Amino acid sequence: MTATGKARIADTPYAKVPAIAAVFWVVKVITTALGEAAADSFAVVPYVVPVILVVFVVAFRRQLRSPHYQAIPYWTTVAGIAVFGTAASDLPTALLAVLLSGGNFKAVLPLLLVTLGYVTATALVLRRWYRSEGTLSVHSITTRRRQKFYWWTVTCTFAMGTAVGDLLAGPLHVGFLGSSVLFGVAILVPWILHRRRALNSIAAFWAAYILTRPLGASVADWLDKPVHDTGTGGGGLDLGRGPVALTAFALFVALVAYLVIKRPDVQEPHEGTGPAPGGSLTRTADA
Repeated sequence: MTATGKARIADTPYAKVPAIAAVFWVVKVITTALGEAAADSFAVVPYVVPVILVVFVVAFRRQLRSPHYQAIPYWTTVAGIAVFGTAASDLPTALLAVLLSGGNFKAVLPLLLVTLGYVTATALVLRRWYRSEGTLSVHSITTRRRQKFYWWTVTCTFAMGTAVGDLLAGPLHVGFLGSSVLFGVAILVPWILHRRRALNSIAAFWAAYILTRPLGASVADWLDKPVHDTGTGGGGLDLGRGPVALTAFALFVALVAYLVIKRPDVQEPHEGTGPAPGGSLTRTADA
């Protein structure tokens, strides 16, 4: 590389989110399972919630202020959103259940309305993001403004995924295992379409990202819920909320430690993704 080329790369800001590789998807699914199991456990041990909230806020503030991607604050933030994203779905669903169904939490209409609400919210955030920045690529997230769009999208997708998973497993009686299989197959569809050049990289990424939430949550529910779970098309393995949450947490810590040590997910600088001369943001066609 020429001296000019090296200088150009040196001046190009680093992305503040991880590169998309196999390890990213593994950690993401485990994090969503952790969030579901932990949220269920916190319903039994509510005094832990303030501690988790403080950890999440600290990690999120560090993530926003960091000049580049760091595994610990990034994945701690994702884990926090996974926990509170469950509440962001369950609370409005419970409220609507009281208003519309006399308190029947498993009714179709409340979950359907919450699902549609978060689908709309996700679409609006993505639309606003694209209109503002000209791209939805994770390679372009090099500024605080783009980070905010990214995290708003992540939060909406987590809440939406929770509602979709609950809708299928509960009122539609697909069951936790059935939902796990269904979402496991569905998450392969964007990858196959992208490989066949029928779906661009950005659309494939966000479709798969959305599906990781109900996939991980359904697996966690299947592991910890009772064998005979009334209101679903099939129960779980009844391993218990605590053991499932602790196992998911141990896997999460081990994988994040691996990312910190080996750094396989650190993106190289991408030209054309940061502030352009004069302060305007360049628009990339890629992704």
